[in-house]
Amino acid sequence: MTATVDSKKTESRWAAIGYRVQLFAPWIVLGGLALVALGWPMLAGDQVADFARSLQAPGGEALLGTDHSGYDLGVRTAQGLRISLAIAVACAVLATLVGLVVGVGAVTVGGWFDAIVMRLVDGVNALPHLVVGVVIAAMWRGEPIAIVASIALTHWPAVARVVRAELLEATSAGWVETARLAGASRTFIATRHLLPAVSGQVLVAMTVLLPHAVWHETTLSFLGVGLSPDEASLGSLLGQARGDVLTGAWWTLVVPGVALMAAALACAAAASSLRRATLPPGGEVWR
Repeated sequence: MTATVDSKKTESRWAAIGYRVQLFAPWIVLGGLALVALGWPMLAGDQVADFARSLQAPGGEALLGTDHSGYDLGVRTAQGLRISLAIAVACAVLATLVGLVVGVGAVTVGGWFDAIVMRLVDGVNALPHLVVGVVIAAMWRGEPIAIVASIALTHWPAVARVVRAELLEATSAGWVETARLAGASRTFIATRHLLPAVSGQVLVAMTVLLPHAVWHETTLSFLGVGLSPDEASLGSLLGQARGDVLTGAWWTLVVPGVALMAAALACAAAASSLRRATLPPGGEVWR
């Protein structure tokens, strides 16, 4: 009997350790990637093109090889990772803010305004996100703000739907109607009652958008409508690698490709761990 109890305690202890690892490991990896993206270019200093070092294989002076302009590919990839993550964070924050305002406004005002807002959400969702992103980014080619806008303006409807669904459930509890009967204004209800009710979902929604933003930014730069080739982003590095790979320089594709996969998977895993930590079992809307 004692042995059985001890065995169950051991299993429970290991399960708790595994749960904590699943929660914190993605954030540690994401923090490590951010540290590399910030620290490696600072330690390496300014780089200049050196065509005598063009397409050198990994090892030696350049740990991860060089690109066709002679730049250290590891440093360039770290710079690209920094820019891609910064744009992804800006996109996620902007899309979340727009979705939050729209969702809270739809529930607070209600009636005809709610119906119009939801039809607008359906209309934006019906648009092909990549095509819209290409059109907006191409109009202001090479501008980071255009990339941020093109991604954020096509991803806010998902946040608005989640916020609206959560708030409708919260208002059905009765305490919001009680506040209205007590004479509370719509602004007071929105800021003191509705926003705190969706804070957990909003935080998860913003984190979930990060890997989507990373992929979209990379795709736009790869297609040539994102950042200029002079600005090292993961997409522009992958775009430049298309011709280099044909000459046998496989590392020009593998190095930024691995960085892209690591960043996207770390962001997705971080979103999953945050959802698991902040939302009640069975209550997830983001799946």
